Amino acid sequence: MGLPESSGLNLHSKWPAGPLNLITDVPGVKVGQVTLKEPARDINTGVTVVLPHEGNVFRDKVMAGATIINGFGKSIGLLQLKELGTIETPIVMTNTLSIGTAFTALIKYMLEQNPDIGVKTGTVNCLVTECNDGRLNDIRGLHVEEKHILEAIADAGTEFEEGAVGAGTGMCCLGLKGGIGSASRVIKADGKEYTVGALVMSNFGGAGNLVIGGKHYDTKEAGKDQGSIIILIATDLPLSERQLNRVSKRATIALARTGSYCGNGSGDIAIAFTTANRVPHYSKSKVLEYRMFDDESIDVVFESTVEAVEEAVISSLWHADSATGIRGKQVMGLQDFLKGGANENDK
Repeated sequence: MGLPESSGLNLHSKWPAGPLNLITDVPGVKVGQVTLKEPARDINTGVTVVLPHEGNVFRDKVMAGATIINGFGKSIGLLQLKELGTIETPIVMTNTLSIGTAFTALIKYMLEQNPDIGVKTGTVNCLVTECNDGRLNDIRGLHVEEKHILEAIADAGTEFEEGAVGAGTGMCCLGLKGGIGSASRVIKADGKEYTVGALVMSNFGGAGNLVIGGKHYDTKEAGKDQGSIIILIATDLPLSERQLNRVSKRATIALARTGSYCGNGSGDIAIAFTTANRVPHYSKSKVLEYRMFDDESIDVVFESTVEAVEEAVISSLWHADSATGIRGKQVMGLQDFLKGGANENDK
């Protein structure tokens, strides 16, 4: 999906999108979601899960990197990811107070899939990320249950919805309704096509700061840059964990393009992984061989990453409908905002 041509929004992208314009254009990557929406009970939350590949991720880990852009966050599993440079479980997104539940559910899932964990080998580093959806959701109600994480994993496929769905159901972004957004870019290297895909859970930014394609949109309301964003970047390019750390840093540029300055209270985290370099949990060899991209040519990867993340952010807004949440909080979706004459207020 991403931004449809009918949106009329121009991000001045240089690189073409993949067939679906989703993170799942990267072969093997799948996304599953569970949306929990009960207006009468002020429930607006959910779960989004990203599977790095279709196999057993614990036994066949993907090389990864991460950047803590601003650390006002409660995610689980980033410490080992940064140290070892691998991801060995599905990646879960949910709300801040449900990370413990998600972690327990993911642990149980991994134990079921891998009877050797904690017996013949060590433990497992489950990766759970979060944003605070308490502006629209009864976050104290702890409505996300273990079964919802398992349902999201079971739901994983190549096509999925964007906007106020899954973990993005209760998110707000730049004074508007935020949520789940995704996009992809296709680049060529040595005569072969590769894909860079992004998926975001957008919950960041101050009202009045929205920028789309270099144009500032005045929401007639000022607000602090707060909240969070989780950014996942996937690719089938052969990159080392060092290079993936560098790629994840470039997500900061996309946030700036959309109007964020990563304020004091923002939890902004970017995670990048490649499906091309796998790390076996049980290796028959002491010396492993991996490929990597030429650093002198890597600018094309950086640029396409920025484009994919930028579109994913704006797409999360475009696909999110206006909503009313807990305590009567109302937030407008981007499409309704633009229909209301926002273009006349461009600065």
